[in-house]
Amino acid sequence: MTRSLRPQHRLRRLHLLTAGLAVAALSLTACSVGGGTDSSSSATAAGASSAAPSGTVPGSSYIVATTEPGDLTPGKQITAYDQDMAMFTSLTDVATDGTVTMAAAESVESPDATNWTIKLKPGWTFHNGEPVTAQSYVDAWNATAYGPNAWPNSGQLAEIVGYSDLNPTSGEPTTKEMSGLKVVDDTTFTVQLSAPDGQFPLQLSQAVTGFFPMPKAAFTDLDAYNKQPIGNGPYMITGPHAENQDIVLKAYDKYAGTPAKTETITFKIYADTTTAYTDAQAGNIDIVGVGPAKIASAATDFGDRLYVNDAPGIAFLGLPTWDSRYSDVRVRQAISMAIDRDAVNQAIYAGRYTPATSFTPPTEPGTPEGVCGEACTYNPDKAKELLAAAGGWTGDMEITYPGGFGLDDLYKAYANQIRKNLGIENVTTKATTDFAEFAQLRGDAKLNGPYFSRWGALYPSQQNTLKAFFVPGGGGGCTNCSALQPQEVQDLIAKADGQVDQAKAIDYYQQAQKALAEQLPIVPMFYEKYMFVTSEKVTALPSSQGSPIWSQVTVA
Repeated sequence: MTRSLRPQHRLRRLHLLTAGLAVAALSLTACSVGGGTDSSSSATAAGASSAAPSGTVPGSSYIVATTEPGDLTPGKQITAYDQDMAMFTSLTDVATDGTVTMAAAESVESPDATNWTIKLKPGWTFHNGEPVTAQSYVDAWNATAYGPNAWPNSGQLAEIVGYSDLNPTSGEPTTKEMSGLKVVDDTTFTVQLSAPDGQFPLQLSQAVTGFFPMPKAAFTDLDAYNKQPIGNGPYMITGPHAENQDIVLKAYDKYAGTPAKTETITFKIYADTTTAYTDAQAGNIDIVGVGPAKIASAATDFGDRLYVNDAPGIAFLGLPTWDSRYSDVRVRQAISMAIDRDAVNQAIYAGRYTPATSFTPPTEPGTPEGVCGEACTYNPDKAKELLAAAGGWTGDMEITYPGGFGLDDLYKAYANQIRKNLGIENVTTKATTDFAEFAQLRGDAKLNGPYFSRWGALYPSQQNTLKAFFVPGGGGGCTNCSALQPQEVQDLIAKADGQVDQAKAIDYYQQAQKALAEQLPIVPMFYEKYMFVTSEKVTALPSSQGSPIWSQVTVA
């Protein structure tokens, strides 16, 4: 999943990057939902009497504030989630309650969580009329995984057998195809994973764009395709995208899923949050994400046009366990118990976030809320006792976070609480120039104290958050994950991944969280919310996993 309009989403994208983003992404969502076949939206189609047979209201439109998305090819994009999930439909879809339904897929099945058979719904076409086939997926996945292409979302396919052949440790690959992918017929293909993974169907859902299909036409000119993707979703782009120019999408009239309710979406490019928010107040923009600086005033400014959604994001306070001063768990517990999360929540988030009591957000099924127990409960007296019992503290403490994301007040609040409640005299904060600098310092273990840490899950499974933070290489590029990754936790996560029975998988993930609570390698801070404000023109803003379902937005 960078900021501006919506810091939490910009930050959400950051977890995907190995080097961070050089630009301040203003984009609204890291995983807004484009289409699919789930029509569970509560939206009502304004002007439905004039709707075309497809269900789309002719002439209807809305404008969304976003940042320059850069690459648009699903396997390459890192900040074009909004646009890609409007233009493409994933194989599976995750509803608001976390349940998985089929979208472009008719079924995704496996007897052993290792060998999967995917059957496609018949009759789907790309925006150029080309049929969507099993080969469309296999070709796209091979292109995304092919090392020399260096597409950022390659890692999403790393568990498929043959991925390493496309990404040798040295030299060029001798093949461009993963041996774990086999086309059976036009609408059926098989996937062999390198290890059992019962969460695989969730990984095929709307935010994991590395699993999207591509038409044959894409491969005739990948650069041109990157500017004007041809998708299989409810909306099609109207022309090649030029940098910092608005992106206009039109409803695709032959879309085989649930039709778009509004005919046109314009993604308007902004460079700063203040201008976009002000434009929304003036009614010039219809949908804008809300950053921390505006959370307190958004309800007053927009009334019931403020949408506050539960999100698959969780904020931590990272701990530099490469520094011996943090090696004693009692020190880590003391830092956690010295921070009054409720007070910080009121001061920074107007009380709209929720203090975290586990290591995954509640939107991930089976999350054991409260598992962190006393260690995540504000208790300054106990915090002082623990620190004293561990031998006290020597030296300064510097808390580091990426600059440019509106995080200054949050980390100053943390520093004030630690200084006051632990009696550490010199607790300071430091904002890096940008995320790239932060990521470099974190990657080189050169941070001098606690640090910025968060995760916005791409699919609602404890697996996504736990693997990213506590399994080496498990997140495909985690730059702010836990420095301490206990082997016991890694083993329990591996056992969970290998379960076909979701109840058994959840049980192992919960055991992993209990082990984390005992060792507290990182400090859970807040369950995040994704917030939006709209113009009076928008009559409904349905969401899934905290983010808008663009095709189901309705306008007056």
